[in-house]
Amino acid sequence: MKKFFSYENGIVSLMALTFGVLFFDRLALNYLVPFVAKDLNLNNTQIGLLAGVLSLAWAFSSYYTTAWSESKNKNKITFLIAIVIFSVCSFGSGMAIGFGTLLVARLIMGLAEGPVIPLAQVFVERESTPSRLGLNVGILQAVGGALFGSILAPVILIQIAENMGWRTAFYIAGVPGLALGLIAAFYLKKSTTESRGAENNTGFALKEIWAYKNIKWGTALACCVFGWWFATIPFITKYFTDVQGMSAGDMQKTMGLLGVAMLISSLFFPGISDKIGRKKALYIAVGLGIFYPFAVYFLNGSGIHLPAMFLSYAMVGAIPLVAAIVPSEAVPNHLKAKAIGFVTAVAEIVGGVIIPAVSGALSDIFDESAFLWVAAALAVLALFFLSKLEETKGKVFVESVSK
Repeated sequence: MKKFFSYENGIVSLMALTFGVLFFDRLALNYLVPFVAKDLNLNNTQIGLLAGVLSLAWAFSSYYTTAWSESKNKNKITFLIAIVIFSVCSFGSGMAIGFGTLLVARLIMGLAEGPVIPLAQVFVERESTPSRLGLNVGILQAVGGALFGSILAPVILIQIAENMGWRTAFYIAGVPGLALGLIAAFYLKKSTTESRGAENNTGFALKEIWAYKNIKWGTALACCVFGWWFATIPFITKYFTDVQGMSAGDMQKTMGLLGVAMLISSLFFPGISDKIGRKKALYIAVGLGIFYPFAVYFLNGSGIHLPAMFLSYAMVGAIPLVAAIVPSEAVPNHLKAKAIGFVTAVAEIVGGVIIPAVSGALSDIFDESAFLWVAAALAVLALFFLSKLEETKGKVFVESVSK
């Protein structure tokens, strides 16, 4: 029982809940799109831009703010301030009177959210037992992106939007982060948050980070994995209701089911990677993800529509591996936070900014289903970059670089 209440488990739990609230706020707009788009007269291109501007701000901040924080040994205060700001920005989304004001609110939210995940992942790694690293990082993604962001968010937010309005849903979404920020202020130890390798912590170290082979190929892989997810997530609820004719209730249940798939896969693939290696786990996840767009499009109305989507959506479980574990294991201690921030930043720009904008535009120009085929192409491309990756599980890092 004493081991269960260890500081390691406490940090994992706190970071997972913070991760969860962050994704609850970030993904809120995706689930409220049918309500917001109707009220503010948004088209697919504008929906894509709203997702893109948040990702662009997130990308910039996840690297530069994290790198600055590490260099100045300001990790704790940066983490706390970021939580407060992104929580307040959820209120700002609810106060939007048009596309422009909503765009500004999402931009500021992205700037605040950027450093939270890289820092949370580094905090967890520092307190993790080596044999539990994959599982612990998977718990962050499972609780954050899946339980809060993909299971609870659509159920809670859509119910609130239908009964109290979408603005109220945004207001309520902003409250939990403020409470978690207060808890983190007292719970986080200095040994968890202080920068490592302070003598090497000068500047942003872009050239030094890029010298490692797994950063180069891992960044490209992360762009594809992020892109696969962000090509679909801003548009899928609208596609289900407007094109495939789902009711709001059925769409809510479908998104909840996909959230369960995300929860399971986010625990399974990072956890199993502790046993079979990072590459093998990623091959399985990405291989399944190739079939997700086909399941959505071709199996609609059939008895296997939901089971096929549930199984193929498992590629989302690759996110904690490509965003945290692979870059973290590719570099020495003093570069870990910066490496995670860098890979996340580039993946957010390519996968979270460019891909949603392109997907939205193609869906407006050609067909409502165009975003699905963008996702399929990215999953296939991910296999190529994955083949170039070196396995790092169980290897002791050597202070040298692979050119």
